Amino acid sequence: MNLIFLGYFLISLAWGNLNDNDDSSPTVLEKEQPVITKEYFREEFDDEDGWQERWVLSKYRSDYGKFRIGSGKFYGDREKDIGLQTTQDIRYYAVSARFPPFNNENQTLVVQYTVKYDQQVDCGGAYIKLFSVDLNQEILNEDSPYYIMFGPDICGKYKKVVQVILNYKDDYYFIKKNITCETDDFTHLYTLILRPDLTYEVKIDNYVVEAGHLEEDWDFLPPKRIIDNDLPKPDYWDERPTISDPTHKKPDDWDQPQRIPDPTVIKPDDWDEEMDGAWEPPLIPNPEYKGIWKPRIIKNPNYNGIWVQPEVDNPEYKPDPNIYKFYNISVIGLEILQGKSGTIFDNFLITNDEDYAEDAGNEMWGVTFEREWRRREGQDAAFKNINEQEPKKEIKKEKKKKVIKVKDEL
Repeated sequence: MNLIFLGYFLISLAWGNLNDNDDSSPTVLEKEQPVITKEYFREEFDDEDGWQERWVLSKYRSDYGKFRIGSGKFYGDREKDIGLQTTQDIRYYAVSARFPPFNNENQTLVVQYTVKYDQQVDCGGAYIKLFSVDLNQEILNEDSPYYIMFGPDICGKYKKVVQVILNYKDDYYFIKKNITCETDDFTHLYTLILRPDLTYEVKIDNYVVEAGHLEEDWDFLPPKRIIDNDLPKPDYWDERPTISDPTHKKPDDWDQPQRIPDPTVIKPDDWDEEMDGAWEPPLIPNPEYKGIWKPRIIKNPNYNGIWVQPEVDNPEYKPDPNIYKFYNISVIGLEILQGKSGTIFDNFLITNDEDYAEDAGNEMWGVTFEREWRRREGQDAAFKNINEQEPKKEIKKEKKKKVIKVKDEL
């Protein structure tokens, strides 16, 4: 106890000395509050059919595609890589899970999950949506209002993007940048980060593939600056980069005819002007002809550049620090259309801590990702072996058939 008391005494003494040496008025130093990690939602489908108690299948359509639990044709860990898999081609799918509602005010929002195309995907969405607490999961459909739509979306040869659509005042805004998604049949980790300072990041496999500012990369607000149409181009403004040299004068002997009478041809003796008309010798090119005179071209000393209409502050622009905010977030769902089925969704996480999300991604996805690649390489090598041996077997069969035919003929 004496040691503890002595420790407190020394700390108090040191603090008092610091205050005594400070001539200024006392100030309270605000300490940066540590981030309290909150895991709002996590789903790894590690309990077989238990997911059916947590996820609600929409009944809005009678022909929604069915889900199953599966790990795909190849995997890093059969049990750990199990996820929610689509099973029917050319179908809409709608399923969602609810969690306690929360607001992301004054904190970062991180949404993360994995996607595996266990098929040669041709056209289909693999994105997730976040909804408010008001969503009726039983009738989830493509018109259900949502807060965020995020994830890969592939259709045809050219559309291979990561969708990032955000709801702002009940309107939907697409990100203006083109983010390319993964299209192979391995498992990939997709992460969206929205911060209170209005910055964001999109990560694939825990690597940042796009980042920026919400105001700049979405058209939530009117532009800060607009063109001033009331300010015309000044009369003196010269946009000609080059001009004819005004000091360059045409020489006096320049103007020569292009063709002249041929001096070697004379009027024939039997030419009768009354009968044949006035004699005119044929014309030939004039060796003295220099062409059309043009003054040389020089740089315009008065060149002002191309006129650009000036911009002014937009009176309709008002900054909004609340762009990133969503209230009563309470449901995550898949509402998608798929051409070829087989996509596996797994490792869902919603949190307020970027570092925690990255660590969780490495824990849930990263530990089996390399093994998944190695297993696929082994399968490819095995298939290659089989394919190389098949032609040899066919040749042997053909030879046997020929022998049999010869014997029959004999």
